[in-house]
Amino acid sequence: MLMKDCMNSRLLLDCAKSCILASSPVFRRQQFLIRCLEVSIDHRPHSRDMQALRSIEVDSESVIRAITPALDPTRHKGQAGNIAVIGGCREYTGAPYFAAISALKIGADLSHVFCTKDAAPVIKSYSPELIVHPVLEESYNVGEENKRSITSKVLAEVDKWMERFNCLVVGPGLGRDPFLLDCVSELMRHARQSSIPIVIDGDGLFLVTNNLDLVRGYPLAVLTPNVNEYKRLVQKVLSSEVNDVDAPQQLLSLAKKIGGVTILRKGNSDLVSDGDTVKSVNIYGSPRRCGGQGDILSGSVAVFLSWARQHILAADSNSNLSCKNPTVLGCIAGSAILRKAASLAFLKKKRSTVTGDIIECLGQSLEDISPAS
Repeated sequence: MLMKDCMNSRLLLDCAKSCILASSPVFRRQQFLIRCLEVSIDHRPHSRDMQALRSIEVDSESVIRAITPALDPTRHKGQAGNIAVIGGCREYTGAPYFAAISALKIGADLSHVFCTKDAAPVIKSYSPELIVHPVLEESYNVGEENKRSITSKVLAEVDKWMERFNCLVVGPGLGRDPFLLDCVSELMRHARQSSIPIVIDGDGLFLVTNNLDLVRGYPLAVLTPNVNEYKRLVQKVLSSEVNDVDAPQQLLSLAKKIGGVTILRKGNSDLVSDGDTVKSVNIYGSPRRCGGQGDILSGSVAVFLSWARQHILAADSNSNLSCKNPTVLGCIAGSAILRKAASLAFLKKKRSTVTGDIIECLGQSLEDISPAS
């Protein structure tokens, strides 16, 4: 009897230890690693998949050369691009800076950041080149009775500038404060009424995934999801899981289902679709995956989208580009220039490469493809 009690006690103790181990962060991280390894083994790219990607690969350098405007001394400030980034809160000040400064480094004339009052002094201190507007508010700063009046003030302040912008970038460093997201939702609706292109990244994708009507049916909207953001979009819109075996077709279906928005799915090969066509950008970038590259991409896409729109309007039917959708062209060019800049930065800095190093290589990367002279 005593021996049986001892055995039962030992079983209970082992069970308790197993429960504690299963709930520990170390154990969970180990299990996650095992699952990732299993996925990588089960989903290695097959030759058929690689052939499918090559068949939709686009000549991104030709796109960049076609849409990049020549430097012209007769043009005035703003004609080469006036970009606005809506993002930046107490916790996140780097992301909106990366997006906005990337736009300038590629060749936009002006770059604005609309952020919270707490974030503004920090972002201003990064660079005097940016025009920083401390107009957004978070819930902790707003009483329930003041929400409507403050929302009206924010909209009025941004509306003063809205017509000047060639493109909005929504989401870098935005955070997920409910009141802030409500204000940004209204700003996006105003941008749509003015037919201003919107590039959505970061927390902007969180906002849009939970409120698809913000972009549904808007052909000038661009979504730039990473792997996790894309997974949430697919689950929400298609009610399915990500299909890597037929990734182009699934992306096409996703863009079409949302109503013709353009989606740039970031990955080993970037895939771009507007619901009518799928293109891939396979240029090798960098093995260094420092944070902030998505912010560079969103700022880059905004500039090239603006230039593509100008090019198509100016060229009309005489353009030799097979694709006439400026959002697709902007995504192709933005993806390619980031990858080239990342590759160039890695050659110089190797493992120590950080986002600022990549930004400093944007100008040289564009010059190599489309010389200013």
